[in-house]
Amino acid sequence: MSTMKPISSNTSISASENGTPVSFYSEVRQIIDEARSNAVRSVDFCRVMMYWNIGRRIFEEEQQGKDRAEYGTYLIKNLAENLEPEYGSGFSIRQLERARKFYRLYSIASAVRTQLNWSQYKLLISIDDSDKREYYELEAVNNWHHNIHYICQQWNS
Repeated sequence: MSTMKPISSNTSISASENGTPVSFYSEVRQIIDEARSNAVRSVDFCRVMMYWNIGRRIFEEEQQGKDRAEYGTYLIKNLAENLEPEYGSGFSIRQLERARKFYRLYSIASAVRTQLNWSQYKLLISIDDSDKREYYELEAVNNWHHNIHYICQQWNS
């Protein structure tokens, strides 16, 4: 996550209609825009880690079940039935299954990239081929101006 850097105190002599120097106004807008962008990225990463932690807990709880496949289905179904009315569709059976798969694929928390949001991770975890998934992940991080949908389209064409 980038940190805000101090900006120079040089201000332009030219002024806007209300008398505020144009470059001063632009610099303050840049501070606001960067702070908002950092806040969005921070919230996105908190959401990613929320799903990672939910996936971890589901996985750990499943490991205690006698018949894992049956217990896993039962566990997620019941968890969704309890969470969804209170927290919404972000905690449906499908989302909880994704969270579990996310944890299984990225079981080391430090491997979760701060640059990617949950929508991007949802696409990544849908890719079964680990080499392709790693390629898309690196492309998404290194070419942040392209979204994963675009990168996948380029790869498949």
